[in-house]
Amino acid sequence: MLYYLFYPLRNIWFGFNVVKYITFRAMMASLTAFLFSLIVGPMVIRWLKKLNFGQNIRREYVESLYDLHKHKQGTPTMGGILIILAVTSSTLLWADIANVYILLSLASFLWLGLVGFTDDYIKVKNRRNLGLRPMKKLLSQAVLGSLIALYIINFTEIPQALSLPFFKNFELYLGGLYILFVILVLASSSNAVNLTDGLDGLAIGCAIIAALTYSILSYISGNFKFSDYLNVFYLPGAGELSILCASIVGAGLGFLWFNSHPAEVFMGDTGSLALGGVIGIVAIFIKKELLIFIVGGVFVIEAFSVLLQVIWYKLTKKRLFRMAPLHHHFQLLGWPESKVTIRFWIIAIVLALFSLSTLKLQ
Repeated sequence: MLYYLFYPLRNIWFGFNVVKYITFRAMMASLTAFLFSLIVGPMVIRWLKKLNFGQNIRREYVESLYDLHKHKQGTPTMGGILIILAVTSSTLLWADIANVYILLSLASFLWLGLVGFTDDYIKVKNRRNLGLRPMKKLLSQAVLGSLIALYIINFTEIPQALSLPFFKNFELYLGGLYILFVILVLASSSNAVNLTDGLDGLAIGCAIIAALTYSILSYISGNFKFSDYLNVFYLPGAGELSILCASIVGAGLGFLWFNSHPAEVFMGDTGSLALGGVIGIVAIFIKKELLIFIVGGVFVIEAFSVLLQVIWYKLTKKRLFRMAPLHHHFQLLGWPESKVTIRFWIIAIVLALFSLSTLKLQ
């Protein structure tokens, strides 16, 4: 929005020329989202407390873990509303709002946020831990994924092929399976962040790292010189997605101010489903879908630990981990919550750096 407001004024004052640069607008978007979160955050927390939208701690937890988490009972949840407001307003201010990838990504972000909000609302209203049925969540994600895939197939030049990290000029054409692939990436990334959201600051910290990585990748994909030099798929207009991702970084840092241990607010499904989903959509647009399994390696490990736990228990009637997702396993081993969170952040940073290094290895 500000791009269309200030850029035409560059003939009046040369300083307005700076808004044409994506790097400048990305940094400003991140700062705007951060300040928005810091300023509006206390108001959102008070509003959630007034509505009595508090976290309900599961009593079916392993008793020792329940003892570690019972102090969180009643902490406001649905704080993802703050993230959604900050990201949306900042992106609309600094990105090119006529860019189709921005519009699709924001619409998807809001749709998944609404799904998460509905899930959280059912939980807090009924004072239970079961919200939307899993199949309803998956159906909402499948519908969104199908629409995104159909738009890509019919209205863009994005190839319906699978690009593999480390392999130069290798693509596997998916044909009719492409729609299913998009649904899988979207649902996996969205639900994996949701599963990781179990400790103060854990999910949002890892989401910040993933968003920053995809901000860089989006900028490269939208820049012909950089994409050509690094042998990356060039998508005209994709650079604007770096502004959206930068907004997530800023909003995430602002939210982390209140979500750091001991947390004053939790993001809930409202934030986790939306964040994971929109990062997945950005990855789909710039043809870095498989790289998301490295960039978001912590999310993958967390989701995979749940799957392994279920399979192992069905086969042996014993638990592979003391509790899944994996972060709870380390808690039950005696690690303090803050130590688990920070060590997972460290792993996320290392994986992000490794992901960026693949640009020169392919």
